[in-house]
Formats: sequence, structure tokens, C-alpha cells
Amino acid sequence: MASHIGRRKFLATLGGAAAWPLAAHAQQGERVRRIGALMSVAADDPEAPARVGAFSQGLAEFGWTIGRNVRIDYRWYAGDADTARKYAVELVALAPDVVLASGVQGVMAIQQVNRPVPVVFALVADPVGAGFVESLARPGGNATGFMLYEYSISGKWLELLKQIAPHVAQVAVLRDQTSATGIGQFGAIQALAPSLGIQVSPVNARNANEVENGIATFARTPNGGLIVTGIPSVIHRHLIIKLAAQYKLPAIYAYRSGAVDGGLISYGPDRVDQYRRAASYVDRILKGEKPADLPVQAPTKYDLVINLKTARALGLDVPPTLLARADEVIE
Repeated sequence: MASHIGRRKFLATLGGAAAWPLAAHAQQGERVRRIGALMSVAADDPEAPARVGAFSQGLAEFGWTIGRNVRIDYRWYAGDADTARKYAVELVALAPDVVLASGVQGVMAIQQVNRPVPVVFALVADPVGAGFVESLARPGGNATGFMLYEYSISGKWLELLKQIAPHVAQVAVLRDQTSATGIGQFGAIQALAPSLGIQVSPVNARNANEVENGIATFARTPNGGLIVTGIPSVIHRHLIIKLAAQYKLPAIYAYRSGAVDGGLISYGPDRVDQYRRAASYVDRILKGEKPADLPVQAPTKYDLVINLKTARALGLDVPPTLLARADEVIE
């Protein structure tokens, strides 16, 4: 608990939850710019300080110093759409020069507020499909940013799961069926499944009850495995990791945190890196460029993480070729 409190204090200090005596810090005649940040995780999520740190460091590289010439107001919606809407209204009321919006729900919430504000997004899987931009090359509206991944990565999850657990023949895909991303990812997995001799079925995972019931029901299927896509991989990973261990189901997660926290394997973009890169677009907008003219960028870093301890507990021998490809191996 102490570490959570410490983290919260750290985030509050960085996040402008404390009222900075800005005038005292601002150099004579220097204008203090304001950034709103609507973050998709909880303030006490283990990854939260890394995201805040990457964004602040990125800004610092362009000459923006918190408390001197920029102020950042953070709000944390933890994957909850209602909370996202509430905080979006709060942030826009502060009249920020630009908003950093994390996740599809975050961008939607900001865009539903009537006052238009420039938006730089991070961790959005399909910005065209979601209607945030007209095209990746020419966004055209008031938003641009950094894509979470292309749908082709979803097929990769199935291939990697089959490599690490060759006996798997039935795979449950945990996804949020209310998001376009969840539907698109399942489609890509379904398209590849027959060529690997695997049957796939979707499991809705909007809340803890759906996750628990879905996995318990699926666990009766022999030779089963799990693919944990984007949203469940963030919000329900601890519960899913516990259930996967209980039912001895090999599982692959969309993000590094899944394998680090005890899941078998993860493959996905470096999410923290997106915040560092987002700082470059925030800088350009603060200096007068328009989101409409800044192309949406795809991730440049993907991480493969294997948890050998979990592999042993499941009785799996990880192929040496797969181990050699891993960016991180947890013993």
C-alpha cells in the first residue's frame, strides 16, 4: 500500500493536481502553456509513472519544463467510459492548448465535449475506423497521434501461442465486443486460425464477471489456450493471469505487463514509448502546427516477453528459437 501512496504522491506532484505557483516559476515574460492529459489506466497502475515520466522527458527534450513554461493536468479514467467523459469535460473546461488522450475511450470523450481542442492520441488501434482521422497520412481534423498496432499483429498472437504450446487446438479470444478494435482483432485471428489447425471462439470481457464466467466455461474444452487482446490485457490482466494458472491454460497477452505479472507470453508495442513520441507532436502543436497536417504514426518498437517460470508451471518446453527471439525472458 505504501508504494501505491508514494506513486500517487509522485503523480499528483507531476500532474498539476497540486496547484503550481506558476507565476513564480515562469521566467519574465514567458508564457505558460497548458496541456490536458486523459490517461487510460488508473493513477496507481504500475505503468502510470513510466508513462508520465516518458511524456515529461519527451517534452523536456523540446525545451518544455513543468512549472516553468508548461503545466500538465492529468486525469486517470482507468478504462471506464463514464469516468472518461466526466474528466474530459473537466479538462476541456481548463482551456488547454492541447490534450494528450490515451485510448479510444479517451479520444471519444474529448471529442464529445463541444469546445474543439487539438488532440494528440496514444494507444489507439484503428483511428480511421474509430472516425478520429480521415486517413493516416492526412488526419484532416483536430486529432492525430500514434497507432497502437495494425490488426496484422493479432494473427501473430495466434502463431506465437501455437509455437510455445503446440498442443493447443482451441483458443478463446478475450476481447471487448463493444469496441471496433476488439471486433477487428478477432476477425484477423479467425482468418488465420484454419491454417494453424486451431478453432477460435470469442469470449466477451467487458467486466470481471464476464471474464470469470467465460474462462471457467471455456476451461472445460480440452487443449485450450487464451489470447488476451488489448482492453482486457490492460484492465483485467491480474484476474486473467490467476484464472489461466488455475485452469492451466497457456495464454498470450497484448502487452508486456501480462508476462511480467505472471502470464506465459506477451507480444505487443512498447506502450511507454508512445508517450515519449507523443511529446514530439504536442511540441509541434504548441509551436503552431495543426493536427490535421501531422500524419498518424505506427509503432516502431514491439516487445516479445516470455515467462519461463510460468512455462515450467504449465509443463511447457519453450523452443530455443523462440527464446532467442525474445526481448525479455523472465526466469
